[in-house]
Amino acid sequence: MRILHKFPFPKPNVSVRKVRAFTLLELLVVIAIIAILAALLLPALSRAKAKAHQISCVANLHQQGIGLQIFVANNHAYPSFVAPTNSDNPDWWFNQISSVGFGIAKSATNLMNKDVWRCPSAPIHAASKYDGVFCSYGYNVWGVDTQRRPSSEYNPTNALGLYGHPVSGATFSPGFPGFAPVNESEVAVPADMMAIGDSLFGGIRFDHWDMLTPTRIGRSMARHQGRINVLFCDGHVESPTVKYVFQDTSDAALVRWNRDHQPHRDSL
Repeated sequence: MRILHKFPFPKPNVSVRKVRAFTLLELLVVIAIIAILAALLLPALSRAKAKAHQISCVANLHQQGIGLQIFVANNHAYPSFVAPTNSDNPDWWFNQISSVGFGIAKSATNLMNKDVWRCPSAPIHAASKYDGVFCSYGYNVWGVDTQRRPSSEYNPTNALGLYGHPVSGATFSPGFPGFAPVNESEVAVPADMMAIGDSLFGGIRFDHWDMLTPTRIGRSMARHQGRINVLFCDGHVESPTVKYVFQDTSDAALVRWNRDHQPHRDSL
């Protein structure tokens, strides 16, 4: 006997339900909502990223401060801007901190663009560079005296910062002299004198410029949301506003540049 298998068939009165697609107008509304949410979230994400970069920069300066304090403890002096080849700690100030403060016998190539010497917010397009490498941080060599005069009138003997003292016959390279370090006792108030700060121009000096100069350098004013990170001679770090550091002419602002803790307003 043959058994016929029954297969289910749709009932004739049951209608098939169709899937309805989005209309063009609905798609445009969804895209608009996504765009609005993105516009609200991106600034917050940008601020969070900038804040993280600032924290990283402050951490870099804290590490430099430890190295600086070790150098001062070992030598009872601060690194000179550049020390002569026949000195105990020759080379540029950052190499002196690296070798003595960090215990690195031989500095890495392009040291100023690596590790604690590299600020993640620093723009690489700045015009002034050291040996073809952008420097994130500069050394306070001149103090409040920015040496705006012609180079022929520069006089390191009168430098108000940590430049160092001229040494007869001492050289760092042909035609370029080396300098003896500033003694620890010459810095009147280490807790109120800036030693190292964000280099707005990519050079190895932290100079007291007028406010117009930093504003010419692309992202310099927005590097840390209008603030600048600074390491003081006693090793602590602060983040004052760019305007306070470069524009404020009060005694409290000016003395921070000079090792004798005097405003030297006549040098502006």
